Amino acid sequence: MQIQVVKSKIHRVKVTGADLNYIGSITIDEDLMEAANIIQGEKIQVVNNDNGERLDTYVIPGVRGSGEITLNGAAARKVAVGDTLILITYGFMDIEEAKTFKPALVFPNEATNLLK
Repeated sequence: MQIQVVKSKIHRVKVTGADLNYIGSITIDEDLMEAANIIQGEKIQVVNNDNGERLDTYVIPGVRGSGEITLNGAAARKVAVGDTLILITYGFMDIEEAKTFKPALVFPNEATNLLK
């Protein structure tokens, strides 16, 4: 049997942009993606601490070192610039592997979204 567990988490980043006219997705600073072991196109859950919204989308890389967190397309309606988000990805694994698996947890600077 396989179960789904947290693979990666970027904790408490600020929304830097919301682009309703983009096709869709979330743009994340490539440094944050790398630190959290998240790849381009990966499914991600977006949790908005300010309004309680939760949504799933996919990741596209943003400019490295920029701190960018931009919601694109319809998801842009679920955030405001400055909102605080938690970004979570999940992976499937068997129960025994899950017991010892350690997710990548990233806690960027909350003012800049940059790695400390």
